[in-house]
Order: sequence, then structure tokens, then C-alpha cells
Amino acid sequence: MKRIFLILLLLLTFSITLFSQEYGIGAGIMLGEPTGLSGKYWLDETTAADFGIAAGLFGESSGFTIHADYLYHNKNLINWTYKLPIYYGFGVRMRFPVGNKFNLGVRGVFGVMLYLKKYPMDVFFEVAPSFRLLPTTGLNLDLAVGCRYYFSI
Repeated sequence: MKRIFLILLLLLTFSITLFSQEYGIGAGIMLGEPTGLSGKYWLDETTAADFGIAAGLFGESSGFTIHADYLYHNKNLINWTYKLPIYYGFGVRMRFPVGNKFNLGVRGVFGVMLYLKKYPMDVFFEVAPSFRLLPTTGLNLDLAVGCRYYFSI
């Protein structure tokens, strides 16, 4: 069962990138709950696929987590010297907690990102409430601050 969900998640993530335009891919770290690796693939100027592989460090959150999200970026909401888009979207989250059964849920993502023009990187803060669907229902909250470096492809 775990393998089926993992395969479906990977297929979803890679199928999105197959049909996307070339705006670059970013890789970096996220610190918070969970803490790990973060990636982003821009589909066009306002939408992106976001993914993460991380480890929860505290209490019930301890264990391995994978997520994939579809994000929309509103670049005009905050007018400032720097680009400071607000982003939001939805996605899926799989968690493999220590000593417990695998769980699967859906999540909403809300965040703010600072893109550094001089360097091909961004800094972000996001909040992602999630609703656990399997094996039982429940609510979780992921918080992260991080940065990503963008590569041209």
C-alpha cells in the first residue's frame, strides 16, 4: 500500500513537469516542522509545483514526510522594492511516523516568498494545514522557513 501511494505521488510530480515551460528549478532546505529538502519547479510566471522530503523532529510528527503541491503566486498583492509574492495552493502529504502506520492527507499551503534578483535564489515562509485521510482522520500543521537556489534548464 505504501509503495502504491509513493508511486502515484512520484508520477503526479513528474507528469506535471513534463508538460511545463522552462522557468527553472530550485533546490534548497526548509527548517521547521518538518525539516528537510525543498524543491520548486516553475510551470509559468505565476504557477509552480513544489515538493519536499523531510523529517519531523518532535512528538507525533517524528518520522519521514513527503509532500507535493500546486502553487499560485500573486506578485501584485504586496508592492515593495523587492518582489514579495504571496502564494497559495493545495497538495498531498504522506507521512511515515516512527512506530505508527503510514498516513496520507491533503494540505493547503499559504506563504510569502522573497526572490533575490542579484542571486538566483528565494527565501520563503509557509504555513501548511493538512487534513489526514488515512488510516484515520485528523489535522496537522506544517510550518517552514527556507531558501532555494535556482538552476537554468
